[in-house]
Amino acid sequence: MPEKQSVPAYIPPFDLYLFGKGAHWDIYRILGAHPMSDGTSNGWRFAVWAPNAAKVSLVGDFNGWEAGETPLYPVGVSGIWACFVPELEQGACYKYAVEFQNGYVCLKSDPYATYAELRPGNAARLWPLDGYKWQDDGWMENRRTQGLPFDQSVSVYEVHPGSWRWNGHEYGDFLNYRELADQLIPYIKELGFTHVEFMPLAEHPLDQSWGYQTSHYFAPTSRYGEPDDLRYLVDRLHNEGIGIFLDWVPGHFPKDEWCLGRFDGTALYEHEDPRRGEHPDWGTFIFNYGRHEVRNFLLANALYWLKEFHFDGLRIDAVASMLYLDYSREEGQWIPNEFGGRENLDAVEFLRELNKVVHAHYPGASVIAEESTSWPGVSRPIYAGGLGFSFKWNMGWMNDTLDYFEKNPVHRSYHHNNLTFSMLYAFTENFILPVSHDEVVHGKGALLSKMPGDYWQQFANLRLFLSYMWAHPGKKLLFMGTEFGQWNEWNSNAVLDWNLYDYPAHRGVAKTVQDLNRLLRQDPAMHEVDHEWPGFEWIDHNDWQGSTISFMRKSRSGESVLWAFNFTPVVREGYSLGCPHGGHWGEVFNSDAGIYGGSDLGNFFGAHAKPSDLGPRSHYLEITLPPLAAVAFKPSSQG
Repeated sequence: MPEKQSVPAYIPPFDLYLFGKGAHWDIYRILGAHPMSDGTSNGWRFAVWAPNAAKVSLVGDFNGWEAGETPLYPVGVSGIWACFVPELEQGACYKYAVEFQNGYVCLKSDPYATYAELRPGNAARLWPLDGYKWQDDGWMENRRTQGLPFDQSVSVYEVHPGSWRWNGHEYGDFLNYRELADQLIPYIKELGFTHVEFMPLAEHPLDQSWGYQTSHYFAPTSRYGEPDDLRYLVDRLHNEGIGIFLDWVPGHFPKDEWCLGRFDGTALYEHEDPRRGEHPDWGTFIFNYGRHEVRNFLLANALYWLKEFHFDGLRIDAVASMLYLDYSREEGQWIPNEFGGRENLDAVEFLRELNKVVHAHYPGASVIAEESTSWPGVSRPIYAGGLGFSFKWNMGWMNDTLDYFEKNPVHRSYHHNNLTFSMLYAFTENFILPVSHDEVVHGKGALLSKMPGDYWQQFANLRLFLSYMWAHPGKKLLFMGTEFGQWNEWNSNAVLDWNLYDYPAHRGVAKTVQDLNRLLRQDPAMHEVDHEWPGFEWIDHNDWQGSTISFMRKSRSGESVLWAFNFTPVVREGYSLGCPHGGHWGEVFNSDAGIYGGSDLGNFFGAHAKPSDLGPRSHYLEITLPPLAAVAFKPSSQG
């Protein structure tokens, strides 16, 4: 095969300056492979950062994969190598042959590749960034002007595209992005979710990593189609009024030889010291957050998904593993920071800069932290000493609530604090309440299978759990399959058990989620003041013996929804529920309703508030509190 001739390529000095400073937000348009013309012919410009390499050349199916045949040339003293090659075709596979100082030649995939081979191949593919015609201008403008959705309803459906539905009967028969748009969007709209969150979509070599070991940070995975197919999916979601978040993984990357690790023979992207540069749990490398060019790579990548693919936010995985130098390490396996502490100061500054840059460039785009410790101020402003995230996952609420619900109801009275403790810190952060993929995998079992009791009680408990989750302050996130009560824990190699929709009890769970989402969207009291005390008021949190609680959710204008929960299978007739004023209160939700699969006990005609001279409330309702159920009331008329 004839070789392709290369010539040096020009990169403007200002681009080199910004990259060296770590502040070139469009660096992915400078590094990587991009179509261009040299004035006489069309071709592609290649550029890669490999400051310690002895030589770099281009290999691909256009030159027989022969190292040295198509060289790249140093660009000054920037550490960047670049070249122009004419007459290459879009879609051609390529890698960089990087010669280390010891003479070893390693074939590396392009860190800035915008498309890559389908696994098990790992070469980059020549693919342009531009050309897609977006149709979501209205959505993007509204997002920019409305800002972060603190006072809006946010109900997120978490999806793993490879196991949601298949286009066939065997593993690997994945829906492509366009087919996903046709099937996922109507389903989300029917259930009433406001957002979808995709588990990582950047290219990754191993299906079983679910995308959390990313190999090509700028390339949407080819498992589900081409980059423009993903843009089409996002476009369709926006035009149907649905937001979209992306799981993003800046905490670590795989050690595969062709990947980022030891890219030019040295620890280029990772930290040199394994006590800071290797992750003991996942067998991966950790980024060197103190290096300007590495920070630039990650920051530009975050902006890339927001700018080039119009995602509405990024959920940052495993933030705690970034913040702590001793994360999952024993004594002697880590080194303290310059002040003797265990905080990774470089990672802290990187996260703050990430949030500052994202919020400055894309107002209304969310940055969400999965942070499993009590690090203070994760979602508080940087100027106030916080990390600057938009939201934080409430892992404490999730763990306490799941622990409570797994108890047999006869024992729940001894664990009442699991329910009430979350309100001691509910407004210290801008929380999202997550029931994510992590809670239904690795032997943990599906949410329905965690519930105690017989068949009926398990479903009643699940509906009660979901009702409590939707009523509790904070935005919501639910992993796929939970919305219809999947029995089996999630298996990434198998499709969801959609046949369960044939059974009334499972359809009842989905109907419960649908109506909870409707109430969440339509009633300002349910979403408008999610992160401040004025949006919540306890009615009774002291009935530990009866395992009941009650509270109000309130809007800024004073509208309210009054909730009562019975965590036992005992029907509470004549239950006294305090309320702030007289008049008629209508029952607007009852998780025990027959349409959900419940026993259909409740307060069909609502309840009339009676004056009370006991306790802090001026009035009370006398209601029926159904077994293992939640009920909600709103004032409907006075008199």
